[in-house]
Amino acid sequence: MNKINGIHINSITYGNPQGQDVVLLHGWGQNIEMMKPIGDSLQKEYLVTIIDLPGHGMSEEPKSAWQLDDFVEMLKQLFDELKIKKPVLIGHSFGGKLSLLYASRYPVEKLVLFGSPFQRKIKKETAKMKLLKSLKKVPVLNQFEEYAKKHIGSRDYRNASPVMRQILVNHVNCDITEDVKKIQCPAIIIWGTNDAEVPLEDAYVLESLLPDAAVIEYAGCTHYAYLEDLGRTVRIIKNFLGSEQ
Repeated sequence: MNKINGIHINSITYGNPQGQDVVLLHGWGQNIEMMKPIGDSLQKEYLVTIIDLPGHGMSEEPKSAWQLDDFVEMLKQLFDELKIKKPVLIGHSFGGKLSLLYASRYPVEKLVLFGSPFQRKIKKETAKMKLLKSLKKVPVLNQFEEYAKKHIGSRDYRNASPVMRQILVNHVNCDITEDVKKIQCPAIIIWGTNDAEVPLEDAYVLESLLPDAAVIEYAGCTHYAYLEDLGRTVRIIKNFLGSEQ
């Protein structure tokens, strides 16, 4: 465990001490175990670090509602302590968004992204949203607003503590399109064609913003495409990193 910004961050490092640093960042609501199948497949050639992001796994929650910038600075401090200088970043979903933001500010060798959101979606007002808004307007009912949010919000939102719920809101509302345009390193973008969390069209927008990127579609796969065809994912990563020709 490393203590960064007053909270304990859990991570594991294993593999080849002489190998390139590869850092894996999981998605929202997940933990180290979700990225370990990738890490285990790379440990012979690379020095693998997998992190429990704050508020996930065995890492402590932030004491206040962090913005994405706070997560990036936490990663920078952690990498400095672990002597990681120019890593390959492999990120799924929320972890992919953090990887993009980190790569827009600090040196990164290469990026591998799985279903990574980056732009804020303007959604039409749903019945749920209308109900939540109406609760605020009725004096007798506004005390039940938190209860309603817990029971009719997204699964991730319902399962989170108050601090983590606000962080999730901050994440969803944070558009990093302009940051992505600053990235210089090559990237591979792996996406399931049936991803219901982040649509496939976003993968191609992301590709267009990066200087050297390619989208690889996994037909019929979901937001967890990278695990649903793990063997293919590992082959692609190894080829991209130069350890498999």
